[in-house]
Amino acid sequence: MMLFVTACGGAKQGAEGNKTQGAGGQAADPKKEVKSLTVGYLNVMDDAQAMLAFDAKLYEKHGLNVKMQPFESGTDLIKAMVGNQVDAGVLGFTNAVTWASKGAGLKVVGGAQLGFHSILVRNDSGIKTIEDLKGKKLASQKQGSTADIVLNGVTLAQAKLTNKDLQMVYAEPAQAIQSLAGGAVDAAFVFEPYSRMAQLTSPVTQIYEIGKVWPFPCMVVITTDDVLKKDRDAVNRMLDAQKEAIGMLQKDPQKSAEFITKRFIEGESFKTQNGEVKATTVIKESIQSQTFNWEITPDQIKRMQEISDIMIAQKALDKPVKVEDILDLTWQKEQQAKK
Repeated sequence: MMLFVTACGGAKQGAEGNKTQGAGGQAADPKKEVKSLTVGYLNVMDDAQAMLAFDAKLYEKHGLNVKMQPFESGTDLIKAMVGNQVDAGVLGFTNAVTWASKGAGLKVVGGAQLGFHSILVRNDSGIKTIEDLKGKKLASQKQGSTADIVLNGVTLAQAKLTNKDLQMVYAEPAQAIQSLAGGAVDAAFVFEPYSRMAQLTSPVTQIYEIGKVWPFPCMVVITTDDVLKKDRDAVNRMLDAQKEAIGMLQKDPQKSAEFITKRFIEGESFKTQNGEVKATTVIKESIQSQTFNWEITPDQIKRMQEISDIMIAQKALDKPVKVEDILDLTWQKEQQAKK
């Protein structure tokens, strides 16, 4: 019924070619040279802007012939980017930091989504706070993932706990919520749309969401120095299309859901504890729980540096990374100047 993946992951396999008109029926400017770009993505709500820009035909509206290439993890995506198999992608900021520390020529060129990771617990668990997780089984993404880094460096640290105080179970989100529903674990640390789906189908409650406690730029738009040198205009067009997609996600989540629901749920409806719910309603609510933002603010840059420093403390990085060195906000500054 559902297509499950991992993120900040099996995804639909096979690249997708672009279509012909924008969401409002606007065709691309016939006088504008059409450029080609391969965009990597993960089939998760965190990457909604990339998928919506494709499904609503916004890339072509901005003069791009985009091939969408799905990946099962941010690590696989960024390896493909470094290997020149994709031109750009929306993926976790921690991936950019990790590879930048290894000398890969990468640049973060735009914002995407502020991290949404919630902790769900069984209603009969007696768990009300993060502190109550001590000694309990918690399912979360694999070690070294964005989720793992912020779970240990922020969520547990603020509760004066470490992962050694818990019984950690590392699993993909689909498996995590299935384990939670079946009682194999006491809690799960997951992102959307899994959090919303689990709450609709199982006797579970959300007790924590990191975006409300410690907002951080989870997903960003990344490309390589080589692609920027070769065709910055194509990258700018991609960012223009994704900015428009973010506007749609923010202003019209229902319309956005109608475009992208098929990527997450097969069929018109979704079975819940209280009967059938429209699939688009589930995805609309997942969209509304997110914070999408094409701008990277000074405060977010400071938070990125904090994450980089946390990675050093966790030995996830071999050497320190100065975040400003991997940012290229030329397009963003141009957009801000137009305001």
